[in-house]
Amino acid sequence: MGNAAPPPENPLVIAARDGRRRIVAAADRAALAFGVRPGLALTQAQARVPGLLIEAANPTADAEALSRLAAWALRRYSPLVALDPPDGLLIDITGVAHLFGGERPLLEDLHERLTVASIGGRIGLADTVGAAHALARYSGRTITIAAPGQAADAVAGLPLAALRLDPECMDQLRRIGFETIADLEAIPRAPLALRFGTEPGHRLDQAFGRVAEPIRSITPPTLIHVRRAFAEPISAPETLARSIGLLVAALCPLLEARGHGARRLDLLFYRIDGDIQVIRAGMANPVRDVRHLTRLLTDGLETVDPGFGVEVMTLAAPIVEPMAYHQRSAWNDNASSGLSALIDTLANRIGIDKLYRAAPVESDLPERSVKIMAPLDPPTGEDWPKHWPRPSRLLSPPEPVETLALLPDHPPVHFTWRGVRRRVKRADGPERVFGEWWKHDEELTIVRDYFHIEDENGERFWIYRAGDGENTATGSQRWFLHGIFG
Repeated sequence: MGNAAPPPENPLVIAARDGRRRIVAAADRAALAFGVRPGLALTQAQARVPGLLIEAANPTADAEALSRLAAWALRRYSPLVALDPPDGLLIDITGVAHLFGGERPLLEDLHERLTVASIGGRIGLADTVGAAHALARYSGRTITIAAPGQAADAVAGLPLAALRLDPECMDQLRRIGFETIADLEAIPRAPLALRFGTEPGHRLDQAFGRVAEPIRSITPPTLIHVRRAFAEPISAPETLARSIGLLVAALCPLLEARGHGARRLDLLFYRIDGDIQVIRAGMANPVRDVRHLTRLLTDGLETVDPGFGVEVMTLAAPIVEPMAYHQRSAWNDNASSGLSALIDTLANRIGIDKLYRAAPVESDLPERSVKIMAPLDPPTGEDWPKHWPRPSRLLSPPEPVETLALLPDHPPVHFTWRGVRRRVKRADGPERVFGEWWKHDEELTIVRDYFHIEDENGERFWIYRAGDGENTATGSQRWFLHGIFG
């Protein structure tokens, strides 16, 4: 709807047809607060909420939106993303969670980005597709994580609907007293199959991991990718490495033809047992150099378990950027040399979030005068003050110290920090720093007086008094240690 969308406080429902009846297919938070639930007859919903806003369901548009969301998840989170209609996604994060600092940070990042985009959602993580589907839709929590090997225990108390059973089969099970997955699991398999068919047992096996359920990953039509199938499964590391080189050599001309370089590569190994292994590599700058990309991918081979053999390998570039043509040297054809290649190697070994550099920001307050940037981001054009030296290490937050000082402008005679009393041998200051009143009203009168302190052991510290030493409106007049000179 864009700018034409109604205010969020106005109750809104999506209406669909169920035979001859019009029912509520979906309801926003405002409508849910009035007791309107999906499946309720539309006439009853209108009776409960005067002035209820109604929009007709558009399954085609919903499917297109879900596909766009899946393509976004494919680029950002995992090379294995499948649709789970009508309103879900299946994302295999095996082998990529470490790039985000672990499984929970990845899921929290996903939920935060969906929330910012005004997309409500719940997330479930488990060893199996069936368990993850059940936890996301029926656990009642925003993010639910089942520990490895604990999928059965995690879903046992969930309702039968979490098993993705046929509605008619589920109604029959409920009529004879089955309510939860645990109730169904306790019944011997033979009588269950005799009366209700193979579907309940099959869904149980999928949820508990007794039967494999591979996901069918989407492939956007614009995705640049290459594929290599083998007449006989391969598993030797040197054979896999040679195949990686052939795939990269086939992918780079496709990138060059479009004038692009890869910022991310996804290498998928399809094993003969249906399992899929993944190597994901990210680059700091667009790259289409065969040697460099091959080295990055082969470095990740130690994380791949080929099992009984790999029958297909695919290599895709989900994130690409325009890349200018350049003249190579006749004496040195190694286009991947330099800092960019080193950054790529380190980032794919330890995680891109662990590589950064500090850059100055224009601010009077020291804790606001620095920000974290990507290693190869362009300079900000700012610089730190040169008239007063700054410590190489700042404490966050500043730590309180006990001092003895002659107010208002004299440095401390001694101070106690972390239980150790230190006598001041030399001091320089004060350097007065004012609060940034244009950012926060409470900083209109804030003052800090900073001193460079050297103790009798030659260690140097950066200490400040909160306030001008006279007027309590300028600060608490307490002393803090803010930095250490290395």
